[in-house]
Amino acid sequence: MPESLLCGLIGTGIGKSLTPAMHEREGAEHGLTYQYRIIDLDSRGLTVEDLPRLVSTAADLGFRGLNITHPCKQRVISTLDGLSEDAARLGAVNTVLFANGRAVGHNTDWSGFDRNFGRGLPGADIGEVVQLGAGGAGAAVAYAMARRGAGRLTLVDADPLRAQQLRDSLSVMFPDVDIVSAGLDRLAAVLDTATGLVHATPIGMVEHPGSAVPEALLHPRMWVAEVVYRPAETELLAAASRVGCRTLSGTGMAVFQAADAFEIFTGRIADADRMIAHMSALIALEDRAAAGVLA
Repeated sequence: MPESLLCGLIGTGIGKSLTPAMHEREGAEHGLTYQYRIIDLDSRGLTVEDLPRLVSTAADLGFRGLNITHPCKQRVISTLDGLSEDAARLGAVNTVLFANGRAVGHNTDWSGFDRNFGRGLPGADIGEVVQLGAGGAGAAVAYAMARRGAGRLTLVDADPLRAQQLRDSLSVMFPDVDIVSAGLDRLAAVLDTATGLVHATPIGMVEHPGSAVPEALLHPRMWVAEVVYRPAETELLAAASRVGCRTLSGTGMAVFQAADAFEIFTGRIADADRMIAHMSALIALEDRAAAGVLA
C-alpha cells in the first residue's frame, strides 16, 4: 500500500462534512500522507448526471477511492466495474475503491450501523424491532437488523409504498425474518409491543429539528437507536432517556462506516475508539461554536 493516498467524497450539501477530518487524522496516525477532498455537486454546479465523468476523472487523477452520499448512492452503480456482495444486495454504494484498473463499489452504511449496534447495545432484545424510515439510510440499517436475525422487523414510513418495497426486497434475502410494513397511522400500535426502535429519518438533524416519535409512544421496555449523528443527542434520544430506554447515538454509525471505508481504501485496520474520540471532539467544537463560546 502506498504511503500517500488521495480520496474524496461526492454528494450534495456536504461542505461541512466531518468525513475529511476523520479520514486524514486516522491516516496520519498510520503514518500515511492522506488527502481527502470534498466534491460537492451543489457548489460546483453539477448534478448526478455528471457522476460518470467525476468517477472516471477521479480514477485518472490517481484517487484511491471515493465515498458516495446523497443523492448518488444508487446512480453511481452504473459507472462501476463491479460491486461487493452487500452493495449488490442493497442496490446502493457509499464507497468506491479504485484498484487494478477497476472501480468496485462497497456499502459500509449497513456495517457501520451493525458495528455501532453491537458495541453500544450489547445483548439488546431484537425480537420485535420497529424501524421508522425506509429511505436510503433506512434500507441499510434494515438490512443490518435483518442480517442480525431480528424476530420481527416492522418498517414504517410516511410513504407506505416505499416501506412495502423495502419489505419485499428484504423478505427475499432474509426469508427467516418476519418483515412487515406499515404506515404512520400504525406507529403507536406497533411501538406498544416493540422491544426496540430504529429511527432512520432526517428528523432530528440540525437542519430538521424535532422528533419523529412522540414521547408518549416510548416505553422503558424498548431500546432506541438513532441514525442521525449531528447533534449527537437528538430530541428523540433525549426523550427516550427520560422515559428510561437504553439509547444508541448515530455518532458511532457515522464513525464505523468511515472506519470500514478507511480499511477498504488503505488496507489497514482503523482504530475505531480513536476515531470516535476524534469525531466527538469535532462535534463538541461545532456545538461550542454554535453556542457562541468560540469566536
